[in-house]
Amino acid sequence: MSFTTHGLTLTPDAPIDMQTHTIFSDGRWKPDALIGHAKAARFGLIAITDHDRPDIVLEIQRIAREQGQPVMIATEMTTAWRGEYTDILCYGYDPAAAPILEVCADLQRRQRENTAQTFENLTRGGYLVPQAEIDEILALPGSAHPSAVVAALQRNGHNAHERSAGTLAKEAGHNFETINIVDAVEAAHASGGVCIVAHPGRGIIFTQYDAALLDELRRTVPIDGIEAYYPDHSDEQVDMFLAYAAEHNLLVSAGSDSHSPNRLPIKYPAANCRALLERLGITVL
Repeated sequence: MSFTTHGLTLTPDAPIDMQTHTIFSDGRWKPDALIGHAKAARFGLIAITDHDRPDIVLEIQRIAREQGQPVMIATEMTTAWRGEYTDILCYGYDPAAAPILEVCADLQRRQRENTAQTFENLTRGGYLVPQAEIDEILALPGSAHPSAVVAALQRNGHNAHERSAGTLAKEAGHNFETINIVDAVEAAHASGGVCIVAHPGRGIIFTQYDAALLDELRRTVPIDGIEAYYPDHSDEQVDMFLAYAAEHNLLVSAGSDSHSPNRLPIKYPAANCRALLERLGITVL
């Protein structure tokens, strides 16, 4: 199969966005709408990085080919390091490769099992949700489960506030399942992929990396680069990540993390990610 990035050449100022999401994971973009937006806005390249969904790459490529918009083969893997979330962006892997498909399928299975068990525990506690709603949630991609469980509790009158419903779900055993970060990177590399730490400076529920923490991570996890350009990073963080990448010969990525039309993709110049793009077989003039 010929992918939409095959033989792609970009000018240094060609707009790219290397992190976006659709309804195939936890986004609100329909894939054809996101790709159509990128085409209309004249993006040279976007990456659709739906969480833990290497299984939908061929469908994404089919839509991209129909619309004439280059889209990078990619997924964002939900991983944990030292008990905290650290998402890993994986680019350019073989979508038929077993290692990345298997590790992500296992995550989806564990998330469904955890969510089903959570609803069983809630039912025993008197917090009833109709089975039809539960079945709809279980059919969603795993990354959409946490917010869907909370919303279901709210709809059915089990506390009016998201925090209260979230506490109920947590007390019933609901987890956001993750892949061991070493296993994720090994699977991606075995599948021919390149691994980038997503939004390393974001914080909140994610590890907020500085140079010292990146040093510690790299001692045990063979990452290939970092997403230095990200809308929630301060100018100081961007400068620090760029300097760190240059010092340690790491690749640099740039992504908006667009999940819906309310947060549109960002036009980063291709030159910002020249080394990454060239590693992925894309020529930047």
